[in-house]
Amino acid sequence: PTAAVPDSAPATSSPRAHSATQVVFSHVSELILHFWLWKAVTFTQASSPTSALGPHLISFTVSSLRPVTTAPQPKFFHLHQHEIAPLFFLPNATDGVRLAARIVDTPCNEMNTDTFLEEINKVGKELGIIPTIIRDEELKTRGFGGIYGVGKAALHPPALAVLSHTPDGATQTIAWVGKGIVYDTGGLSIKGKTTMPGMKRDCGGAAAVLGAFRAAIKQGFKDNLHAVFCLAENSVGPNATRPDDIHLLYSGKTVEINNTDAEGRLVLADGVSYACKDLGADIILDMATLTGAQGIATGKYHAAVLTNSAEWEAACVKAGRKCGDLVHPLVYCPELHFSEFTSAVADMKNSVADRDNSPSSCAGLFIASHIGFDWPGVWVHLDIAAPVHAGERATGFGVALLLALFGRASEDPLLNLVSPLGCEVDVEEGDVGRDSKRRRLV
Repeated sequence: PTAAVPDSAPATSSPRAHSATQVVFSHVSELILHFWLWKAVTFTQASSPTSALGPHLISFTVSSLRPVTTAPQPKFFHLHQHEIAPLFFLPNATDGVRLAARIVDTPCNEMNTDTFLEEINKVGKELGIIPTIIRDEELKTRGFGGIYGVGKAALHPPALAVLSHTPDGATQTIAWVGKGIVYDTGGLSIKGKTTMPGMKRDCGGAAAVLGAFRAAIKQGFKDNLHAVFCLAENSVGPNATRPDDIHLLYSGKTVEINNTDAEGRLVLADGVSYACKDLGADIILDMATLTGAQGIATGKYHAAVLTNSAEWEAACVKAGRKCGDLVHPLVYCPELHFSEFTSAVADMKNSVADRDNSPSSCAGLFIASHIGFDWPGVWVHLDIAAPVHAGERATGFGVALLLALFGRASEDPLLNLVSPLGCEVDVEEGDVGRDSKRRRLV
């Protein structure tokens, strides 16, 4: 099949002036064509990610560089299937954004942990993947004290779910870990009447991971990729965790609870520890609506990134600028900040002593401590608390960011184009490592 495309057409001032099926731009080269299509669909979707109309890019208009005559006559040429195939990624990407936004917008009486697991199973069935699910008392038995402790008071039990993609020829293992608190009352350290509304959005990290995983695998992903979902409802009840309780987490470390409203870091600590110990991940990225302080530190539109790698910090910023999910760095200084969690009776507390001392950075460091500050792999923490919504609606933030950041591992040429990663480089002879090739950062 071929698509008829006008060789010449009147110019337009903005991609928003057209429907999602008619994107007008200058055809300088195939590179610019792909870039503009990516930017146009991302820009259009930013205003209303949950809109019912999809960007089905069946045909598109190209403005010629030839001088415009007083009565231009469009000439048509044909693009073959293999030439427009890269564009098929765009509906998958926007479907991922809409999936994430729909989950975040859905209230907890409909989107509880059981319902979220149904969404995970639905994606798994579509991709031919059977998810691994650990939940309720099995979490306690297997040592997931963080997830179990946060969610044990709720009617719908907590769960750890994993979708795994393990293709032949993979050179590294990547884990995306999402915070999936389907509702956050604050627990016994309960939120007030003005701060609790909107806490249905506390599953934004897990929702973004699910949407991005679906899109990434549908386009072909060359490395091992695991999506880890840490699901719980932070509720109040007879079985709720109390301040002063001590929980043993999956990392083997003990945590004294001094604030039950600092629950996201507890479930993510179990998630990243599982990714490290059981999945053997080389790169662990956790995404979460973790702290209200993130909106103060980096604002409403930029997510906050905290990482043990300066190269990956720069890559996150680059990827954000290319895809529209903006990112700005936080201070990474565990030698000065981690003492905020000092406990007299456990390995650490779960909340800081001084809330004026870079609390968003400290919250991320709590998660990192459960894989170890000396862990040789790459750890990236993305706090998306503020940009996960715009007013009363979810944005689907995080999906495009993950796709762009890891685009070099995709089989899709459009994602290769926007990725901040470099090309594959052979490991020098004599280097010690499990892999013969790595996709390296620029």
